[in-house]
Amino acid sequence: MSEPRGGRRRPSGPKRPPKPKSDPVRAAALDVLRVVRVDGGYTNLVLPSVIAHHGLVGRDAAFVTELAAGTIRRQGTYDAILATCIDRPLRKVEVAVLDALRLGAHQLLAMRVPSHAAISTTVDLVRDKVSVGASGFANAVLRKVSNRDLEAWIAEVAPDLATNPNGHLAIAHSHPAWVVEALGQAVGTDELPALLAADNVPPRVTLVARPGRSSRDELPGTPTPYSPFGTVLSSGGDPSAIEAVVEGRAGVQDEGSQLVALALAEASVEGRDERWLDLCAGPGGKAALLAAIASERGALLIGTELHHHRAGLVAKAAGADLAGVLQADATRAPFADDSIDRILLDAPCTGLGALRRRPEARWRRTPGDLADLVALQQALLTEAARILRPGGALLYATCSPVLAETSEVVTAVTNAVAGLRVDDVRPLLPGVTDADGPLPGTAQLWPHRHGTDAMFLALLRKE
Repeated sequence: MSEPRGGRRRPSGPKRPPKPKSDPVRAAALDVLRVVRVDGGYTNLVLPSVIAHHGLVGRDAAFVTELAAGTIRRQGTYDAILATCIDRPLRKVEVAVLDALRLGAHQLLAMRVPSHAAISTTVDLVRDKVSVGASGFANAVLRKVSNRDLEAWIAEVAPDLATNPNGHLAIAHSHPAWVVEALGQAVGTDELPALLAADNVPPRVTLVARPGRSSRDELPGTPTPYSPFGTVLSSGGDPSAIEAVVEGRAGVQDEGSQLVALALAEASVEGRDERWLDLCAGPGGKAALLAAIASERGALLIGTELHHHRAGLVAKAAGADLAGVLQADATRAPFADDSIDRILLDAPCTGLGALRRRPEARWRRTPGDLADLVALQQALLTEAARILRPGGALLYATCSPVLAETSEVVTAVTNAVAGLRVDDVRPLLPGVTDADGPLPGTAQLWPHRHGTDAMFLALLRKE
């Protein structure tokens, strides 16, 4: 028999099996973890683009969302478990492999995925994305993880609750120890476990109807308990399929954020009520609601935002109801003394009150960030007090319950600025109970009590 043209005879025998292809749903989840880790993306913003890139819809899209977001939320717990199953420090494990191991651990310990499926799909993922050798390592590690359930693992890897309560809660509820301590100072030790547990529950999508442009009646879902403009979608509801949202007449906004805007809008003012200001307006959700209310009353809302791209988001969200957006440093606001009737200062903060929807924040923030942010918050509130006119209303809000960002900032500025005082904001939150803030007259919302982000509100007046 002659040889095939072009060279030697091909060896006979069985063909090598094709290299397995990983599940595209798990591959998408791995992509989310990589983008969040490498590019500093936000989980809730990265997910839609990755899901669209992989062409996933329906149950597959929902699975990716739970797998990626849930893994990031519980990363601290899973890392403590994985550390006992690996014979080297986690920092020496290739990051792509560690990401995949975290995904596998979440499926094994927190999702209704059969153990064999969780392990095999993760091993295939590591084989496709890293190497054959790494896939064998992943297989061995995940088989060890599968030997216990989550409760048993926590009992083994977490410090003793009686002797080291914060250390135990940090592992059991997947929060850095310094965050556990800061939240405990704000909510109290009795409620701390409930708060930490609530941080790990995915929030349902909440919509807001913008007055004068839409009504709550045309939005799907269950009416929110406190905001007259909100509804809560059922599980799996897609806001991008809702006509009012697509047209910008309604939006997606946590009920706590809606209440911040409504509290400022409902505060009494003496005399003129024409000039409203959102001092740190990006990305624009509160500005859109305030601008709609202001437009109905014949007032004008202006937004200021330091960053160009965020200023664009404000303009897009608020639309024609907004009088304009100024790209400016709000610590040197381009407004005259005593010139603004209503001011919202939703200050940049650690975001530790929104860990349900931004799970990565707990792993990015440091105590050093807190010190820098407090200095910025004090500068912003001092500047807001300068431009607030006597008889007007200033609402200071943070999406953080940490005392350094809430009561301590307000106390420092009111002590330093003559004539600035705290008024009672709680009557402006009708129906909201059990929300007393750390200072008399202030309010603090909580995810485990109110089902909202942990928003802090302080209403200030200038004599």
